Amino acid sequence: MAARDLRLVWRRRGDAAQPLLFALMVVALFPLSLGSEPAQLAKIAPGVLWVAVLLASLLTLDTLYRSDVEDGSLEQLLLAPVPLAWLLLVRVGVHWATSALPLILATPLLAEMLHLPTHLLPLLLGSLALGTPLLSLLGAVVAALTVGIRRSGMILALLALPLLLPVLVFGAGAVMAAAQGLPWSGALLMLGAGLALALILAPLAAAAAIRIALT
Repeated sequence: MAARDLRLVWRRRGDAAQPLLFALMVVALFPLSLGSEPAQLAKIAPGVLWVAVLLASLLTLDTLYRSDVEDGSLEQLLLAPVPLAWLLLVRVGVHWATSALPLILATPLLAEMLHLPTHLLPLLLGSLALGTPLLSLLGAVVAALTVGIRRSGMILALLALPLLLPVLVFGAGAVMAAAQGLPWSGALLMLGAGLALALILAPLAAAAAIRIALT
């Protein structure tokens, strides 16, 4: 399943690069609009980077099941001898590896564009490493709820945004708290707890939503 999904992503590698290019454009617009003052950009850098990652993740949610719905292979997953939740967990893992992981790898460059202090970069990377899989898991549930709706891009974004905003708050908040000398570990613990729960519950919820949509 993972090998198949990776081959499909490679065939559409132009689409796979869209989240990274989108995040790059979002981050590049802030120095152009606010000026190149390093101190001012450094204050807003964690929030800007997390907003760029969140918007980029929303951009790719519609692609989680779209190709499977179009060619009918989503119905075949229901008949597979493997539980559907396991297959969806693999799908989410591939989605994260091909959309969010390149963003994490590019974060040092994006952070340099916004003059983020160097000592905050490991914490930012840690928050993204915990938060981006959570974004993908929550987004997979919402995408499963709208799998039977054609052209569901706007509806999907409106439904997903309230669920994803707490991840943004805790992820960016941890880095901004560290920048101000405040305790920041609690925000990362909340992200870790949310990720642990989502790894168990999100595939089950997505599988139930797909079964309802296809029956």
